[in-house]
Parts: sequence; C-alpha cells; structure tokens
Amino acid sequence: MDGGGIADAGLTDSYFSTSFIGVNGFGSPAEAKYPMMQRMTNSSSSPSLLNESAKQYAGHDPLTSPNTSLFNDFAALSLSQRRKTPNPTASEFIPKGGSTSRLSNVSQSSMSAFSQALFSHPSMGSPATAGLAPGMSLSAGSSPLHSPKITPHTSPAPRRRSHTPNPANYMVPTSASTSVANAVSQPPSSGQVIQKETVGGTTYFYTDTTPAPLTGMVFPNYHIYPPTAPHVAYMQPKANAPSFFMADELRQELINRHLITMAQIDQADIPAVPTEVDSYHSLFPLEPLPPLNRIQKTSNFGYITSCYKAVNSKDDLPYCLRRIHGFRLVNTKCMVLVDMWKKIQHSNIVTLREVFTTKAFGEHSLVFAYDFHAGGETMMSRHFNDPSADAYFTKRKWGQHDGPLPRQHAGLLPESLIWAYIVQLSSALRTIHTAGLACRVMDPSKILVTGKTRLRVNCVGIFDVLTFDNSQNNPLALMAQFQQADLMSLGKVVLALACNCVSGIQRENLQKAMELVTINYSSDLKNLILYLLTDQNRLRSVNDIMPMIGARFYTQLDAAQMRNDVIEEDLAKEVQNGRLFRLLAKLGTINERPEFQKDPTWSETGDRYLLKLFRDHLFHQVTEAGTPWIDLSHIISCLNKLDAGVPEKISLISRDEKSVLVVTYSDLKRCFENTFQELIAAANGQL
Repeated sequence: MDGGGIADAGLTDSYFSTSFIGVNGFGSPAEAKYPMMQRMTNSSSSPSLLNESAKQYAGHDPLTSPNTSLFNDFAALSLSQRRKTPNPTASEFIPKGGSTSRLSNVSQSSMSAFSQALFSHPSMGSPATAGLAPGMSLSAGSSPLHSPKITPHTSPAPRRRSHTPNPANYMVPTSASTSVANAVSQPPSSGQVIQKETVGGTTYFYTDTTPAPLTGMVFPNYHIYPPTAPHVAYMQPKANAPSFFMADELRQELINRHLITMAQIDQADIPAVPTEVDSYHSLFPLEPLPPLNRIQKTSNFGYITSCYKAVNSKDDLPYCLRRIHGFRLVNTKCMVLVDMWKKIQHSNIVTLREVFTTKAFGEHSLVFAYDFHAGGETMMSRHFNDPSADAYFTKRKWGQHDGPLPRQHAGLLPESLIWAYIVQLSSALRTIHTAGLACRVMDPSKILVTGKTRLRVNCVGIFDVLTFDNSQNNPLALMAQFQQADLMSLGKVVLALACNCVSGIQRENLQKAMELVTINYSSDLKNLILYLLTDQNRLRSVNDIMPMIGARFYTQLDAAQMRNDVIEEDLAKEVQNGRLFRLLAKLGTINERPEFQKDPTWSETGDRYLLKLFRDHLFHQVTEAGTPWIDLSHIISCLNKLDAGVPEKISLISRDEKSVLVVTYSDLKRCFENTFQELIAAANGQL
C-alpha cells in the first residue's frame, strides 16, 4: 500500500495523552421520557405494605415526532447547511392509536390525557369514545364525572377490586367502549345487575358487568413463574440451572454500580474536598486528586482538571462534576453553546446539565455537571493501559512476510468489537453534527465504556467554553472546521483500536499500523481508516462512512436486541418478588407480637393462631427423619396461593401435634387481611 498520503495528513506525533487514564465512572441515567401519570386506583406501585396484590397501571400518551424521511435527513445533513434541529427521530417505530382505558374514575380534565389504550386488545373499546369502566360508581343525581365527595379510596368500585384480577377478564368483549351518556341512559343488558351501595351518606349505583371467561379457556388463579423463554434459553452459551432470580453476573454488575453511586469519603481524611459546591454535596473523587503544588497542566484541555461524583440537593440525583482548576470565566456569551449542548440527548453521549463557577475549592474554578454513569471506565484504561499490549506492534520485524500470526495470538481486538465501537461513535458524531456542534473530545481518554461494549462520549462542550473567542461575532463560524477534525480524530481512535496500542497512530508508525490492519482485518475497515485520516478535496460528512459500515449495522442492532431479551428475561424473574416480600412483611408484623390491646396472647388466639400455624407450615417443616425440610418452591407456591385466596384446602398441625386444622387458602387470606387491617387501624389511632 502507499503510505505517502497518510504521512501528509497532518497527524501529530503524539495525539493521545496517556496521563488521563484513571477510572472515570460517570455517565447518564435514563431521562424520563413520559409525563407523570396519575394513579387511578387505590393501588400503588411503590413498595408499600398496604398494597400487595396485582397492580393496574395507568397508560401514557404515545410519543409524537415529526414524520421525517431517512433519505431526506441524509441528504440535508451537510457541512455547508448545518441543521440546528435535534437528531431526527424514527417516528415509524412509535405505536400510534389505541383503545380506551378501562379505568375511568378520573376527573374530566385528565380524561383527554388518558384517551389512549391501556390494553391493545380490540375488545377493550374504541379510541373514538370515552369509555365508562365496568363497576364505575356514579353519585345519585349528579354528573358522572363530577360526583361529590367521591375519591378512589371511598368509591365502591375500587374497594370491590381487592381480589386478584383474572387475566381472562381482559380478553372478552365488555361494555367498556360505551360512552358515558349511553351508559347512563341505556338499560342494562341481560346478566347485568344494578347494585346500590351507600358510603358516607351518599348512594352509589353501579352495574356489575364483570365478564366471564371464554369457554374452554383456563387460567391459573394464583401467580406462577413460567420457564425461560426458548429464544433466550437457547442463546445461552451453556445450559443454566433454572432459577427464581436474575443471573449472578448481572446482579454483581448492578451491585457494583450501586456501591459506586453510594460511595462517600471521610471528610477528615481528605479535607481538600469541600463538603458542598453550589447546590451539590457529598463529593466523592472519581480520579486521584492532583497534588496541590503541581504547576504543569495536564490532560487534553490545557488545564488541570479533577472529577467528582456529587448529589444535587435540588433533585437528589447523582451527577459528575468536572472541575477546571484556576479558570476564570470573564464572558457569558459562551453559554449559548452550553444551552445547545443541554438539548442533546443521545444514548452514546454523556449529557451536559449545567456549567457554573465557584470558589468552594479555594480558587476560581469552572465546573461542568454531567450525568453520572456508575462503573464506567475510559477506553484508555480499558484497552490501552497494558504495557505489554503493544508488544506485537513494536517487536514484529516489519517487511518480512514469513506468515503473520493469527489475530487471537497477536493480542489484537476482534473486528466485530471494533465495528461495534465504530457504529456507536459515528452515531454520536451524527447527532452532534446534525445539531450544528462539534465533539472535539474524540479521544480514548474521553470515551467511557460501561458494561462490555457500551460507549459514551464524555466531556462534551468543555472545549467550546475554554476556547471561546469573545471577538467572534458568530460562535458557530468554526464548527465546520471542528467537525472535519472530529472525523480525523475518529479515524485515529479506530486505528489505535485496530493496533491495540496508541503508538500506532504516531507519524513514524503509520506505515506499520496500516500494514497490520491490512493483514489482520477486512478491506472495509482499512478503507474506513484511510478515508477518515486522509485529507479530501471536499468537506466530509459522518454519513459518508455508512456505506463502509454496511450490513454490520444490522449485526450490532441484532446483538443489542438479543441483549435486551436476556435482560428482560432476568427482569421477569424479579417481577413477583416485591409482592411476596410485602406478604412476608405483613406476616411478620402479625406473628409473635408480644402484646396487643392488653392481650399478651393476641397473636396466639383466634385468626392469628391460624396464621401462626401457616407460618410453621411455610418455614418449619421437617422430614420423616426429623431434619429441616427446606424448599424454596414450596414457600413461593404457598405464598402465591395465599395472595390469590384459592379454594384449595391445607392441613395445619399444631406444634404439639394434638390438633389438625383443615382450612382453605381463601380462609387464610380473610384472616390475614382482617388481622392486618386491625393493626393498621391501631397504628392510625382508630381503635
């Protein structure tokens, strides 16, 4: 190959700075993309002891986005005409339309906000009509939507929903699509009984329209744990034993993130870290703090920097604070660019939240607040921090073609991993350039890696503030030039990954580096690197490399969706755990209570005695040999049957084995609920 064109590409001798290699654990939590939804029943999704049954959730309006064409976006994305709109969204992937909500006991002002479907089954109603939910309470002599003194807690309808709903009820035609006016004027159909109930002096009339299951359909009347979905079970590299809990690897990763998020420092040991900076507190250094007497400037910014995790007192969320030491902001015109950066939301970009100045560190400092991603590390520390990583590159006798070593024995990265990085970094650049900005931090020390292959471009917007020219009338005048530099920086990152060392991008090593890429990787990867590192006669765009990526984009999309399937399957194992925990918490507050209402034997008599024997049936069973019999499936099955109140009978034996009581789970549930409500009433001072 001809390396002359590369040598004249204007590459610096040492582009990457290896001094910024510390663990940099910060990034961006998911933004709330949906508006706050009002709960329309007396259930709550929060872990409360008062609500353990299956929940009904309020829906949200589908997101709307402008209809854009993918080809038009590509054609309009040029450097001469910079778009200032956010990255175009794919509206064709957003569901549209829906059916009417079953839960209609909401105010008239909020009725339009919930006009979309809670359930997508066509039998649930029509999107064109406002549905009246079955069993909705109407106050006598008043408007259906303005009943006086009717609340979700006092209305008869929610109080009659204390049982676990049958899934078959949501699969049969109902009268939920009937309009409010017709529901009042039309006579009830056959099989529907109008019932009357008085609550607090107000009479409510409601029609019991609970549908019956379809003929031939049988659903379990208690919560069950289905087996692993086959599309997930067969993608595992090895057979895993069935488990009620998530995978150990995912659990350990989440625990590590929680530990980093909650980490704090001893203020007495590190007095240099202030207790509070602006509205942020609980600062925790994410990198080794620079010495106080250090004069030379480090990192790519030309200033001494330090990084902290902190909690914002306004929203109690963790953020990452990037401090620029000894910087005095003399002009606020640069905040125009900061506001543009705040609007960018992308899965491969660490979002900038705010920029402020402070003297809390003892000097003038400029602080950039970013979203925090626990457990992240820089690409420099992940791939380029091993001294022996570039041994193959530096010790190989170049020019002697006596047979190259296989890539797996040469210490090189898999090509699939490099393409995964290229797809994510080019996607981030596309969003940034479409917004009319430039990244300017496409460097291994400024790219975060979370998990196995997830990348996020970090420290965006810092160069725009530090190098802002006050004499420039148009702050975006040089963005086209900076965007061209972004593409060359991307080429250097890809070349460094292909060589698995940063020394490969130095000018004197470019010929060797490209020869290594030619021998070990595909021609598409070599052509992409050449295109990014070679000066062109025209302005380049990040869209130009999409044909080089080609079908590999679909490979990465498929890998991401398979990863999503695995995580969803692990999440499904934890769905019922919160409900079972609330059952055990209630049971623990009832059993073995020392004294209640001046009765020391309160928990040993009446309904509480049955619950005590049920507790022994759950946890204290023994085998024929007298050894403890421990079976998690037995505990989970019994708790699920108790929660559902199934009519199955159970034998409870006293501890002295002189009494045997045969009761049903429905009887136990009645005793359980009545006893706990008695405790709640006493706790609220109603007894």
